[in-house]
Amino acid sequence: MTRMGEAVDRTLLNHLLRMFTALGIYSESFEKPFLEGTAEFYASEGVRYMQLSDVPDYLKHVEARLHEEHERCVLYLDACTRKALVATAEKQLLDRHTHAILDKGFTLLMDANRIPDLQRMYSLFSRVSALELLRLALSAYIKATGQGIVLDEMKDKDMVSSLLDLKARLDTIWEESFLKNEAFSNTIKDAFEHLINLRQNRPAELIAKFLDEKLRSGNKGTSEEELENTLDRVLVLFRFIQGKDVFEAFYKKDLAKRLLLGKSASIDAEKSMISKLKTECGSQFTNKLEGMFKDIELSKEINESFKQSSQARTKLPSGIEMSVHVLTTGYWPTYPPMEVRLPHELNVYQDIFKEFYLSKYSGRRLMWQNSLGHCVLKAEFPKGRKELAVSLFQTVVLMLFNDTQRLSLQDIKDATGIEDKELRRTLQSLACGKVRVLQKQPKGRDVEDEDQFVFNDDFSAPLFRIKVNAIQMKETVEENASTTERVFQDRQYQIDAAIVRIMKTRKVLSHTLLITELFQQLKFPIKPADLKKRIESLIDREYLERDKSNPQIYNYLA
Repeated sequence: MTRMGEAVDRTLLNHLLRMFTALGIYSESFEKPFLEGTAEFYASEGVRYMQLSDVPDYLKHVEARLHEEHERCVLYLDACTRKALVATAEKQLLDRHTHAILDKGFTLLMDANRIPDLQRMYSLFSRVSALELLRLALSAYIKATGQGIVLDEMKDKDMVSSLLDLKARLDTIWEESFLKNEAFSNTIKDAFEHLINLRQNRPAELIAKFLDEKLRSGNKGTSEEELENTLDRVLVLFRFIQGKDVFEAFYKKDLAKRLLLGKSASIDAEKSMISKLKTECGSQFTNKLEGMFKDIELSKEINESFKQSSQARTKLPSGIEMSVHVLTTGYWPTYPPMEVRLPHELNVYQDIFKEFYLSKYSGRRLMWQNSLGHCVLKAEFPKGRKELAVSLFQTVVLMLFNDTQRLSLQDIKDATGIEDKELRRTLQSLACGKVRVLQKQPKGRDVEDEDQFVFNDDFSAPLFRIKVNAIQMKETVEENASTTERVFQDRQYQIDAAIVRIMKTRKVLSHTLLITELFQQLKFPIKPADLKKRIESLIDREYLERDKSNPQIYNYLA
């Protein structure tokens, strides 16, 4: 009756039940039919409430019912009934409906971040030993939600920030709703590792680019502490990547640009990130990145020394200041050599620096990387004087207009010697972008063969120094493809080296055992078919041979 909300005389009930106990008939005459009636009542109520209520309300109802049954035992039932009574209620209200509860409400609660309701679900499921079901539902939820983020190429731009948001949300739910259960923590990690590696290479590349965005200058309003916190969060995603060499290649390429173009938000943050990567992957992973920093430091000393030298004091053309980064080839990304005809003054400067450098470090060879050069040009416009921060290629093009007012695309190509595609990109940035120092005739977004270019007499801007060289920070399609290609090449060398290393030690080995050992040694995802190709290549180059009696066995050839 009390379950239906009717009042009873609890004292009278208590006396009656004590009398039953004293007569030795409590269990047979009361407890047994009472428990059967309870099971019947809650079986019916459970089905009815599951149909009518949403999951949060149903869980609250179950929690309230279990509390009522516990109180009933305290107030007038014999203590020995409590365990059986609560277990009966749990079975009918919870155990029979765990799958339905999860199917109907788990995703909704997770999406809406309903921490108290999820905590209630966790607590109630633990009472009926159903946490494993909840854990599996969590794994399925993360994979389904994450697939929508990782596999949708249209959302690549936001992939990393979306994954970070999802991870932060799950961590909070794990701490507050799932009471830091270790099995649930491992489920989150395993599901994320599965997600990050659903698309080979791309997430690793996007994580590197996300870091580039954060470590680049121009992130106004971000404190050192917030930046450090972001780096730590991204590092968690980085741990899940299987192809860390892809991340390294893109991170190195972007770091190089930040250092060489002076676009780094904080050298301390850069060094902190490298230190984190070193802790995570060892010094072999970061020694080239650290070498890049050493080159930058050393270049400062070389430039100071050059300014004090007799060559600089006696031979340098006046009105120009030049700073040179001397890079060690092995540390930095490889850049395709790009030809350009430099203005006479810059050629003179380069020759004098080269003479100074080689007198100090004999036996070394200097190769100028024109695509990475950047300059500040002083420009006199009819509406006022400006300073233009431009790339070396933009500089070479703009300086042609000191002597003439109008030039065609072909004129500029002949005068500068810049490769066609790079020249079109450069002219587009000067005549079709936000800052139009030149005017293109006819107007249009793309540079066509017949286009003419004119110095923009009407140019004006509120700032004195204007950045036009953002083009250098942008990644071209070719640059992206060559970085990916380089990783692929490096992987082939690593596979070859691993095969030779294993065979040199073992001398004779079956195909299956060799593949197994390679999977253990190689730190990137690889298909057995690709390994087979590398083995065939080494057989062709006579590093190994197939056994004459069994083609599934390889012999090492010394």
